[in-house]
Formats: sequence, structure tokens, C-alpha cells
Amino acid sequence: MIDFQNAEFLNLKPVDNTSFQSYIQPVFVPGEEVLASYKTIRDGVVFTNKRIFAINVQGLTGKKVDISSLPYSKIQAFSVETAGVLDLDSELELWFSGLGKVKFQFVAKCNVAEICRMISNFVL
Repeated sequence: MIDFQNAEFLNLKPVDNTSFQSYIQPVFVPGEEVLASYKTIRDGVVFTNKRIFAINVQGLTGKKVDISSLPYSKIQAFSVETAGVLDLDSELELWFSGLGKVKFQFVAKCNVAEICRMISNFVL
């Protein structure tokens, strides 16, 4: 499992929803589909209609991959900080039961309000 206390998902940018499909498709449950995908240089975050996948590509070759499944049902609270004039990124913090805080940082052009609306549909 990714150590979310020390791991950072910085400068996440929107990517095609098939970008991480080869990693996560094998663990999908029936009816699960990708809603949004974001990528750093190598790592990524994928929002499905069932959960959030945090993907950490490791090693020089990138063949070792750590995938953490974060179900919406375990989210207790979330917070968003939108981009400002000098601060060009947005941050999303999620608090999970039994796991603690998970933080994702998105580039300014990401629609973080839409991500929050999507999470709210599954949490509330």
C-alpha cells in the first residue's frame, strides 16, 4: 500500500481515461467504469464509479507498480483548496476511515469543483 503520509501526488494533469487501464482493469468489479484520470510524470489517480485508484509506478523501468484502492464508502470528509493568483495548483484532501488523510495536488487547469461534485455523489 502506498504510504500516503509520505507520498505526494503533485501536479496531476487530466489524461485520457485509458491511460492506466492496463493496471486497474484486472481488478474492476462488474459495472465499474472510469470517470476521470490524472497523471503526474509517472504516477496517477483514477476515479471510477466505485472507488479511487492511486497508482505509484516504481523503479527505473517502471515495471513495478503499487496500486491502492480507496473506496468512496470509507471517505469521512474532504477539503478542496482552489488555485489562486500566485498559487497555480489546487489541492484535494480526503480523510479515509482507518487510513487517514490522502492529498492530491492538481494543476490549475483541472476542474477540481467537478471532482468534488463527483465525490459528493458517491459519499453523501
